[in-house]
Amino acid sequence: MYRVSRRTLSMFFLIAVAVFGMGFYVVRYFVYGTSWATAPFNATVFHEGVLISGRVTDRNNVVLADVTDGKRTFAESSDVRRAVLHAVGDREGNIGTGALRVYASELIGYNPLTGAFSVTGSVGNTINLTIDSRLHVEALKALDGRRGVVMVSNYETGELLCMVSSPTFDPNTPPVIVDDEVGVYLNRALQAAYAPGSIYKVVTAAAAIENITDIHSRTFNCTGELVLGDDIVTCPSVHGSIDFERGMRVSCNIVYSNLALELGADVLADYADKFGLSGRTTVGGITTASGNFEKAPPGTADLAWSGIGQYTNMVNPASMLRFIGAIANEGTAMELSLLKRSGLTSILPSSSTRLMPRSTAVELSNILEIQNRQNFPGLQIHAKSGTAQVGGDKAPHAWYVGYITNPGHPYAFVVIIEHGGGGTANAAPVANRVLQVALK
Repeated sequence: MYRVSRRTLSMFFLIAVAVFGMGFYVVRYFVYGTSWATAPFNATVFHEGVLISGRVTDRNNVVLADVTDGKRTFAESSDVRRAVLHAVGDREGNIGTGALRVYASELIGYNPLTGAFSVTGSVGNTINLTIDSRLHVEALKALDGRRGVVMVSNYETGELLCMVSSPTFDPNTPPVIVDDEVGVYLNRALQAAYAPGSIYKVVTAAAAIENITDIHSRTFNCTGELVLGDDIVTCPSVHGSIDFERGMRVSCNIVYSNLALELGADVLADYADKFGLSGRTTVGGITTASGNFEKAPPGTADLAWSGIGQYTNMVNPASMLRFIGAIANEGTAMELSLLKRSGLTSILPSSSTRLMPRSTAVELSNILEIQNRQNFPGLQIHAKSGTAQVGGDKAPHAWYVGYITNPGHPYAFVVIIEHGGGGTANAAPVANRVLQVALK
């Protein structure tokens, strides 16, 4: 009897071990299954490290990447291939922000029940990106070989319509690069941050509207320079007596230097953080490069320069697009997305964050409205240019950011040309060219 009991206990022990082991495996399968399925060693969907599963299309169902005869292929047009490179990715996975890497599990179609195969037995899924390949082609042509970024979003939904980074290459003929000095693999829209220059005056203006009660009755005297101790803050023009709103329209450095000195570094830092400009944000699940706002000592030229987008200020283009879109959207920032929503998710509200009261957004919108529109035919445009000094003998970065309010076309945009010179002269024509195509 004793011998039988020992055998029974041993059997129960073995069963318990088996159940525990099976449970442990099942838990790991559900937790790590996606990682296993998307690992390059999965020969079902990878060949020599290249994902050979799934199709990528743009919002109009133009095929941007596919699989043919077990090989990864790309769009038929070389112009499209080059223009959408940083949104779609390359065969080798060097583009870290490309859909082929970021959305590998969606492309594979993995789920715990069917594995890497769909219920029909075919390999891979089709994913629809929010981008419009037509806008990408036009944006890349408008940049004309210059390094920079063009982004366009729907500020009511957060969908990214355009995300072009230059320089680029044709994924069918990738470059042989030992030391990528020009950053051809870098998606500048998401993975870079730049000195913002005068586009940052919009941030200082928002802080002034909400913290200086008599801001609308104030006048400032611009003599072309502001002396602060041994330092001088300069303005490109002598504006004389000038008020807050006109200070934005003519981009007066003296007005916004004085506002920065009065608001102080703590307030400016709080607004940079609240607006998502001093840290990181996410775009379609991709974490962007971090911005920066450094608190300068009170009363200094450094503090004055920080209020007009210089000193050590840095901004990520996607974060700026989210912020400028919030002004257009009456203070609410729609979180930027790259995947078109379908099924149940398409009827759920988009993710959003209120950045400012509606009254602040409306006031900023009025100030940013472009009165003279001959360079933007047909566009109801609100915008701010920036010419960001970068030091040394290098030309400044050219910025143009804003949005249009044409019915049915709620588009926000950001254009930056590295060392491109003046924002109005160089970045604004790029924005106009892309937006004209968007209206069609």
